[in-house]
Order: sequence, then structure tokens, then C-alpha cells
Amino acid sequence: MLLFVGLGNPGDRYVGNRHNIGFMALEAIAKRHGIAPWRRRFQGVAVEGSLGGVKVQLLLPGTYMNESGRAVAEAVNFYKLGVNDVVVFHDELDLPPGKLRVKTGGGNAGHNGLRSISAHIGNDYRRVRFGIGHPGDKNLVERYVLQDFAKSERPWVEALCDAVADAAPLLAGAEDSSFQNKVHLAMDAKGFGALDDDKE
Repeated sequence: MLLFVGLGNPGDRYVGNRHNIGFMALEAIAKRHGIAPWRRRFQGVAVEGSLGGVKVQLLLPGTYMNESGRAVAEAVNFYKLGVNDVVVFHDELDLPPGKLRVKTGGGNAGHNGLRSISAHIGNDYRRVRFGIGHPGDKNLVERYVLQDFAKSERPWVEALCDAVADAAPLLAGAEDSSFQNKVHLAMDAKGFGALDDDKE
């Protein structure tokens, strides 16, 4: 079994925030593949289903972002998963808006959700990084990530979540580069620019 974790903050006031794109992506995957119903589990909400024949538990932590690791660790311990069975979907300031990268391990780039998860289960989990751009000044970062996506940004956010939902079985099958390429091609086809294929 794999554990797919979407990062975000719980509660209505955060739903449209840039910081919540991980939640948005997981909800799109569940909807696209008919995985339901969500139930209260692991200090959040979770649902179990299958992607491309691979059993997957989807988890949206109900802790706030900086405590995400508590929920993830509870699920990992319950299912006796290894750190390599965990895939975390999160916002990434260092990628331009609409870009996506998959990587294993690496630094947390000041992301409190990743820092919390790494503290609880180790660092070598897979990450699906959603570019949200950078406000240009590190002092503006906290306010920026907790703002809703602008109306003009919503089309690419929806297109990216849709593309990720379509390609999710590839990710479940550990075909990370195929997953990334399929998402890039879908974004290009929808008019959101060809994404380059360099690995970061």
C-alpha cells in the first residue's frame, strides 16, 4: 500500500489558499477515480482506493500545516509502511506557477509541513511539488502562501489538479518521470505553456 498525503490547512478559511494546493490535488484524484467516502482517521480525513491496481490510502491531515507529521506518522505506523511508501503533495515557492516536479528526499526549503513530516518519519519520501511562484521578498512569503489563488490563477490550478488526477496511476506505479511528462503534456495541451523536463 502507498500513502498519498496532501498538505494544507484544515477549515473553510484556508480552502482556496496557495498553501492548500496539496489538498486540492488529492481531492481531484479521489473524485476522478471514484475513491470515496472520506472518513475521519489519522488526525484528519482519509479514504482508501486503487490507482492502476495499486492500493492507495489518501490522507488530508486535520492538524495545521506545521503539525502534518503527526497525522502522517499515525498512518505510517498503522499500516507499517516504509518512508518510500509515502508520497507528499505540496506547494513549492521555488517553482514557477503551474510547474510540477517529482523528487525523492532533499531539503525542505523552509516548508513547515515537510519539516514536520521529516521529523516524524525521516526525509526520503517522494514529493510532488506544485509551483506557486515566489512573492519576491522572503518577508512576504507567509502572507503569500496563506492568500487565495487569484481569480486569474484558478484556470491553471484546476488544469494542473486535473492533469495530476488523470496521471495518478503512473505515480502509484512508481513511474515518476512518465507521470511528470504526462502532466506537462496535458498542461501544454490546455495552453499553459510547455514545461521543461529538467530534473531538479
